[in-house]
Amino acid sequence: MNPEVDEGARFRTIENFWLRGVQRALLIAIPLCALVVGFDVPGRLGAPVLQEQFLGVMLTLLLASVFIGVPAVRGASRRKLPWYDAILALLGFMVGGYLVIWYPRIVNEVGELTPDKVILGWIALALVMEACRRMTGWVLLVIAAVFLLYAHYSHLFPGMLNARGISWSKIAVHLYIDPNSLLGIPLAIVATIVVAFILFGQVLFASGGGEFFTNIASALLGRFRGGAAKMSVVSSALFGTISGSPVANVVMTGTVSIPLMKKTGYQPHVAGAVESVASTGGQLMPPVMGAAAFVMAEFLHVPYAEVALAALLPAVLYYLALFVQVDLEAGKMGITRVPPEEIPPLLGVLKDGWIFIFPIALIVYLLFFLNLDAAKAAYFAAALALPASYLRRESRIGFRKLIGILEQTGLAMLEVGIVCAMAGIIIGVLTLTGLAFTFTLFVDLLGTSNLFLILVMTALVSLILGMGMPTTAVYVIVALTLAPALTKLGIQPMAAHLFVFYYAMLSMITPPICIAAFAGAALAGANAMRTGYTSTRLGIIAYLVPFVFIFDPLLLFQGPALLIVLAIATAAGGTVAIGIAMAGYFVRPLGWLNRVLLAAGGIALLIPPGGTIPQSWAINAVGAAVSLAIVVAEWRSRRAPAAVGQARTVT
Repeated sequence: MNPEVDEGARFRTIENFWLRGVQRALLIAIPLCALVVGFDVPGRLGAPVLQEQFLGVMLTLLLASVFIGVPAVRGASRRKLPWYDAILALLGFMVGGYLVIWYPRIVNEVGELTPDKVILGWIALALVMEACRRMTGWVLLVIAAVFLLYAHYSHLFPGMLNARGISWSKIAVHLYIDPNSLLGIPLAIVATIVVAFILFGQVLFASGGGEFFTNIASALLGRFRGGAAKMSVVSSALFGTISGSPVANVVMTGTVSIPLMKKTGYQPHVAGAVESVASTGGQLMPPVMGAAAFVMAEFLHVPYAEVALAALLPAVLYYLALFVQVDLEAGKMGITRVPPEEIPPLLGVLKDGWIFIFPIALIVYLLFFLNLDAAKAAYFAAALALPASYLRRESRIGFRKLIGILEQTGLAMLEVGIVCAMAGIIIGVLTLTGLAFTFTLFVDLLGTSNLFLILVMTALVSLILGMGMPTTAVYVIVALTLAPALTKLGIQPMAAHLFVFYYAMLSMITPPICIAAFAGAALAGANAMRTGYTSTRLGIIAYLVPFVFIFDPLLLFQGPALLIVLAIATAAGGTVAIGIAMAGYFVRPLGWLNRVLLAAGGIALLIPPGGTIPQSWAINAVGAAVSLAIVVAEWRSRRAPAAVGQARTVT
């Protein structure tokens, strides 16, 4: 989640010495406040704070930092702070400070619509919505406005949407101070857990972790066919385990991998798509997934490690399909390995960067074996990475570098923090109006006989919303409206929420608006839409797997161990078959009939054998027979020309 990738385009660097100092201090305070509260320092000193007071502090820092650091319009100055942004920043201090100072009293009078709460409530809503517009554009702002209008004018809506309208004053106060609204779960997760992992990622990359990931991928895979693309896949997957931000992932690893892919023979749009799909998968890849995964754990009331474990196999299948396709693309285009002089020696890479293995290993151990709180696991890993950096002269993190890391962490927090604050507002409207129950009732009326239609509708809603919003915001909105309806139809909660999460994430590579693919296209100098369509093909497995684990959660490691092992084996085979079909090449170009049959056979193999899906064994057997027959026939065909040539020579 490195904000440096677009800092020059989005953020101000104020030239005034004192204002610049204030800007930096606010950004640095974001991770420092989270760290202090994360280890309950105030409580240990005899001055405990309520969570809502802490969130008031974070809201103050986020709003003030956005209005000081992000211009209102594209053409505004990046060097000077306009008077109106200074006023907005001060208002941010006012609405957040009110919560910090007075929340212990507010707790006892939540239902009272006093003038101060009403006025400050509307100011807070306006500030959050304007900050969201600056950080993400108009889409999420418009959606939030629609929810607000519905809350007041719901008495004008027909059918199930008809309800008693709520006064503007009650809306403002509820959304401002209620712990299930602006100060709710999304902002709390960002202010406690996400900030910790952003800080960990910043520490790791400041000490050279990103370069290590790229070098280890190059050393392992550069010598193979299509090595440049395989390097991109592996390095982006490794980067994604501590990033979770697709666009940052594209820019950080793509600046190296995309030119190298083009140099070795990959077409520009393919190079951009490979990097985009590989980077987007970082949100799915444990041990550190995107911010939405932490929110999901809170919604499901389960440890984050349980979410990460459930997402592991689908993430592996995602990268397996991509890996197969880039290898076959290399075979089809006659692309060879990376030039030997550009491949670092593996032992040299490990000798130089072995220190980076320990912080990541520590996170895995703390999360998955000790079940430690996720935020503390990230802080401990960051604390280990700091002294470890001194083992390499070029990676040492001194005081000045540490200050820069804290500032960059605060900068990276702005978008995700404001988005989650806006998501909290939408949650507040849903709880205040009961709209979430209306969606549940609607889906319930459709019934289980229309489950596939409901799933398709849920997927389309997630994709459409994701074209203009970050993954976390899409997940929160759809998870609160449609995921409960899916669970009411008998779908396991983990499967329902992961289904929503997957399609929210896939919007990053699904045309017509696919931000990660557009970033890859820009780096590759390729057509944006062509890159987007290629990204969809390369990431095809992620569109299919969610439908499978909805009907049978064996792919989420939920079920008997033997059946899970069988499901892994058949799913891996099916993924390879689908990858071959999508590439249209095995040992030679494939005809359309064989591609269709392979795709069908692969989909059949994705269905876990012996699970809850009827006739799963028979479906698997047919899929395996069809896929294996085509693969064997194609493999034998490569020897046929040689045999014919030898016969002619003898004659």
